[in-house]
Amino acid sequence: MKKRSDIEAITASIRKFRDERDWAQFHDAKNLAICLSVEAGELLEVFLWKTPEEIEKARVAEELADVFYSAFLLADSCGLDVAAIVKAKLKKNAAKYPVSKAKGSKKKYTEL
Repeated sequence: MKKRSDIEAITASIRKFRDERDWAQFHDAKNLAICLSVEAGELLEVFLWKTPEEIEKARVAEELADVFYSAFLLADSCGLDVAAIVKAKLKKNAAKYPVSKAKGSKKKYTEL
């Protein structure tokens, strides 16, 4: 039997939390995508008008957890494997941004 990954275990915990509250009825892909955007906005608010020293790490953790919650549920509702899609995107980005051209540069791949 295959051992469940950390991501799968976290997703299962999120799904359990949601299901105990009968919230799946509200968690279609469209609403989860909107929720993800709202939560990302709340994360940005933690940084608004603050210097790096003024940022509250605990608030970053709270809001980032909400972003992950929304993102993991969205992936789950679309039948996507989070680990697989992140690995695939990293592979694609590695081709677009080879170290020999991109290291230390903030340029977009079309400008390298």
